[in-house]
Amino acid sequence: MLTNTEENYIKAIYHLSVDNKTVRTNAISEVMNTTAASVSDMLKKLSDKSYIHYEKYQGVSLTKKGKTEALQVVRKHRLWEVFLVEKLRFNWDEVHEIAEQLEHIQSKLLIERLDDFLGNPTSDPHGDPIPNAKGEMPVLRQVLLSELDVNGKAKVIGMKEHSPAFLQYLDKLGISIGSAVKVMDRVLFDASVELKVNDKKTMVVSHEVAKNILVSPID
Repeated sequence: MLTNTEENYIKAIYHLSVDNKTVRTNAISEVMNTTAASVSDMLKKLSDKSYIHYEKYQGVSLTKKGKTEALQVVRKHRLWEVFLVEKLRFNWDEVHEIAEQLEHIQSKLLIERLDDFLGNPTSDPHGDPIPNAKGEMPVLRQVLLSELDVNGKAKVIGMKEHSPAFLQYLDKLGISIGSAVKVMDRVLFDASVELKVNDKKTMVVSHEVAKNILVSPID
């Protein structure tokens, strides 16, 4: 059985390896907010347990065993976020840190029943896909709002940025998961985007905001 810290490392490596198969130790150090020496010590332990492939100065990748474990931690985290928002009425900007604690619960039966109780959701309150019990990740058709063509219509399905400040800002704008958006115009000077939200409210959002909102185009 992995410790909470070991699970956190494996989950961090999984997230960092989504775009790159090999993860550098300095990236892990930054995410885990610890020293390079501490990271090296932990990576050796995980390598000895066959959760990662690790060669000093060459980077890190998850083994099949490690990826399976990481996906289960991700699954638990996202299911708990759904529970906290839908059943306990937490705001979507409040749940991440609580789910960080709950994701380490080891009972498989509890997670199975939680999944069934929630109706087997496929995404969390931020739009991130939830792996199923087999560790299979749903494939979502998605693009960044910043990449949507002028006059393009889409539905908001997720956020790349999950910080409370960003989510609270979206609340003020009236943008949430499921919002219908249409790109009315794009400013060449700074790539800011003029949006119509839910066929009512028109606003301008910065490129920084638009590149952190995931949408599913509507044909």
